Amino acid sequence: MNFRRGRQREEPEINLIPFIDVLLVVLIFLMVSTTYSKFTELQITLPTADAEKVQERPFEINVTIDAKGNYTVNNVPVAFHSVAGLADDLKNAARSGGPNGQPANDPVVIVNADQFAMHQMVINVLEAARVAGYDKLTFAAQTGTKK
Repeated sequence: MNFRRGRQREEPEINLIPFIDVLLVVLIFLMVSTTYSKFTELQITLPTADAEKVQERPFEINVTIDAKGNYTVNNVPVAFHSVAGLADDLKNAARSGGPNGQPANDPVVIVNADQFAMHQMVINVLEAARVAGYDKLTFAAQTGTKK
């Protein structure tokens, strides 16, 4: 038996309170996590390039030491007798080989030593550069076979 009287339809109920709660939580999150500033844009100074400027490269004195103990200053073989003699060779290289044939005031001494060269030979070049008054030094290394 069916004791119900006809089927009655219930009106659907739309509950907006949970939807409003979610919107408020999102709004509070945005308010808390967003920073506001008076300035609308950043002032950035971008770098500029000028093609007409030529960078001045310092004069370089290349001192090469091979595994046999031979020194060369700017590809000219030099016989090592003393640190003072090597300092004179460095000064002569600076006098004769500056830009446009002019003497170089503050050259960079590049020590290019073979990996099998003795450390004392490199120290001799460092001492000669100090005696000559050159304080800009840089180092390079050659790899080769020991002969």
